[in-house]
Amino acid sequence: MPNAQPIGIFDSGIGGLTLAHAITELMPQENIIYFGDTAHLPYGDKSATSIQSYSLKICNFLMEKNCKLILIACNSASAAAYDLVKTYVGTKAIVVNVIDPVIDYLNDSWEGKTLGLIGTKQTVNSGIYASKAEALGKGIHIKSLATPLLAPMIEEGFFNNNISEQIIKEYLGHPNLAHIEGLILGCTHYPLIKKQIDAYFQGTIPVIDTSRIVAATIKAILSERDLLIENQSIPTRQFYVSDYTDSFEKSTQIFFGETIKLTQYPIWD
Repeated sequence: MPNAQPIGIFDSGIGGLTLAHAITELMPQENIIYFGDTAHLPYGDKSATSIQSYSLKICNFLMEKNCKLILIACNSASAAAYDLVKTYVGTKAIVVNVIDPVIDYLNDSWEGKTLGLIGTKQTVNSGIYASKAEALGKGIHIKSLATPLLAPMIEEGFFNNNISEQIIKEYLGHPNLAHIEGLILGCTHYPLIKKQIDAYFQGTIPVIDTSRIVAATIKAILSERDLLIENQSIPTRQFYVSDYTDSFEKSTQIFFGETIKLTQYPIWD
């Protein structure tokens, strides 16, 4: 049955587990397969051509697993490879990126506002959020800032402490983010430091957690196509990485909220 087919999720590493967690919280009955390309992380400083190559290879793997929907759970890959992946996958699976659901949300709720965006160099340099927001014709202006230290800082466990507080303060105080009315977290790692970002703004600036927006979009798409699993007490959840280390497995609890078992699947051989 198509409904029982899993939701496929891929990211440059394990940061996309924040999205996987949001999906399992919203749709606990769904089967999921996660692939983290830990052999090539981070995607944020890779070329668009390299990211496209990695993404197609991973999509092959997820299609072999008969995924009904593939989520590109990485802003850099969403910016660089979404159109190519969608063409490549064709009718075999629904393809969703992490950018368009956020743009739809802005269209509904942020007309005439100036928003900040923090993300990787690749995401920010692509200008994709700003151009898509401008194309809405709603007077939404996005001021972007690359924050390359944040993702590795989080992956190494240096957050919710004085080190991360100082780095976050330096970034959020940058002139690029002056006079914003909201802040978009343009990287799957960043929900983990949302509390510190909120603390910096002291409640004056809404911080937009994109993981929940994307999860809600996926549920709506599957519901619309009658592809949701209605009743299943024990869903299957499989987690693969292209390169395994103990530190990755230990870090999964940070991103997923519970310890999970990673299976190495070196698709680049």
